[in-house]
Amino acid sequence: MAIDLKNMNVDQLEDLIGRAKARIVEVKEETVNKLREELAAKARAHGYDISDLFGGRGKGGARKAKSPVKPKYRHPGNPDMTWSGRGRQPVWVREALAAGKSLDDLAI
Repeated sequence: MAIDLKNMNVDQLEDLIGRAKARIVEVKEETVNKLREELAAKARAHGYDISDLFGGRGKGGARKAKSPVKPKYRHPGNPDMTWSGRGRQPVWVREALAAGKSLDDLAI
């Protein structure tokens, strides 16, 4: 199937590009679905479910929700302001350290 691109105007070319992109998406989805079915059948043949092998159907598998880290440090004047000790130091921690306090002074 040869397409004569030289005799197509801009609208025809853009339409062709749009249809080609849509077809690419379809082919990729078909390929992924076929491969998923093949892998699931192979897993079943060995007594497994596909989720046993890959942990879910989404990209990267199912992830466990992370629980928040308990705070290790508390602002001496405002107990609502805390810091876990991870990541960047909050301004109040930097200010306390600059004023001569240590992290042990701020520890909970």
